[in-house]
Amino acid sequence: MIALFWLSVTLIIYTYLGYPAVLAALAKLFGRKPMRLPITPPVTLLIAAYNEEAVIAKKLENSLALDYPRDKLQILVAADGSDDRTPDIVRQFAAQGVELSFSPPRRGKMAAINRAIPLARGEIIVFSDANNMYAENALRELVSPFGDPTVGAVTGAKVIAKGDGALGESEGLYWKYESFIKRKETDIGTSIGAPGEILAMRRELFESPPDAIINDDFFMAMRLLRRGYRIVYNPRARSVERVSATAGDEMARRARIVAGRYQTLALAPQLLPWGNPLAVWQVVSHKYLRPLVPLAMVAALGSNLWVVLRGFSWLWGMALAKQMTFYLLAAVGIRRQSAGGKVGKLLYLPTFLVNSNLAALMGLWRFLSGGQSTRWQRVNRRE
Repeated sequence: MIALFWLSVTLIIYTYLGYPAVLAALAKLFGRKPMRLPITPPVTLLIAAYNEEAVIAKKLENSLALDYPRDKLQILVAADGSDDRTPDIVRQFAAQGVELSFSPPRRGKMAAINRAIPLARGEIIVFSDANNMYAENALRELVSPFGDPTVGAVTGAKVIAKGDGALGESEGLYWKYESFIKRKETDIGTSIGAPGEILAMRRELFESPPDAIINDDFFMAMRLLRRGYRIVYNPRARSVERVSATAGDEMARRARIVAGRYQTLALAPQLLPWGNPLAVWQVVSHKYLRPLVPLAMVAALGSNLWVVLRGFSWLWGMALAKQMTFYLLAAVGIRRQSAGGKVGKLLYLPTFLVNSNLAALMGLWRFLSGGQSTRWQRVNRRE
């Protein structure tokens, strides 16, 4: 049990702190910034929108206002399956050059994207969602690394809008943490993450995931890495969105992602870029170990309790007390999701970590039970 405790604690510490620290050291010793050139290739901004009547007009206004040559920008909305006013609202922007790909049957997000791809005329396709708004210079920043022929995709920074309370603060902190990791990964060769709401890819390299894949953006990223291309993270390409309406909505969103992560764990032999050992280490450390953290947390608490009950030294009692204090703070934070000020800041980190790992356990159950649909479910966002 003592060995299990230390193994579990080591996995947790390495996943959250050790991997970023090693990345930072490698980037400082051997890293180099990716090349960026002031290029403006033809771009297709492909917006996936399922029942987004509340935000699609704002998204299209945001897209039309982007700082990019209008004669080189195609704005294309894939709205298959929408049974609200989304298609009608998009058609109102036709005079401004916005194009619509729509078919009434709902077959899922990737099916909608696959139907729209033949209509895309850009050399670069930028995948986006309807609920995230781009900074004015986002497209210029996204395309600038493509002057390097080894770059297959570029991703930008996901930023949580301010003013959404403790849940927004914790989400914002998480994405700042992710941004640090992706910057260092890029500096030593390639980033691993490819969030679907701000992902640019060479059109010729687009490869549609199989129908059974849950996390389509991660699958596409792995295929690029396996084919020898790099993924660049450019934090100056910013995408802003509101946090989920409730902690429950956020947990549901994360559970879906983690169910997909377990799926990719099962597919690791076919997905990992074995020709690039450094990238394999990055994928395992950044993506494959995180779904195991909740299991390690349970093992650390259970083994610690077992050791204490067996009458071992007071140091084990202190370790148990620290774990219990952490979970107590998280429990208080879960009951006070809207807490702000100093109290909110004290609570939101343990609350976020516990909620995230509870969502991971939900995702594990969905994966094992086959209960996770590949169809994207719209998550309610703060208005």
